[in-house]
Amino acid sequence: MLFRFNLNQIDKAVDFLEEHLKTTIICFDGPMGAGKTTLISELCRKWDVHNSISSPTFSIVNHYISPSKGSIYHFDFYRLKNIEEAMDIGIDEYLESDNYCLIEWGERIRSMLPPHNKVNLSINEDQSRTINIVII
Repeated sequence: MLFRFNLNQIDKAVDFLEEHLKTTIICFDGPMGAGKTTLISELCRKWDVHNSISSPTFSIVNHYISPSKGSIYHFDFYRLKNIEEAMDIGIDEYLESDNYCLIEWGERIRSMLPPHNKVNLSINEDQSRTINIVII
């Protein structure tokens, strides 16, 4: 499922994404600057998260609370050196929790992932973005 949007249409992109989610585990893949964190931030805002939402580049995981969705875990595996680092933070427990797990750079732990939504973001020549949602 493809959806093309400009950054000023991020709310429509979030609506499209939410409508097509099939699992609580969502991997956001795409090049640096494609809008992974921006899309996650807007999705969390839609879910009434009042925490400050930022990429957990150094902490690896941020925890947010949504009145409608409960606990939401936001991961950024960009700096992950190996799969053991993911194991050290207890990634299995997060993934099995039935809570939303929003994962940036999920390809770095792909072998550990159960069925999930894969959101591929790409930057188009006109600087708009294309979202491609795949269920894996």
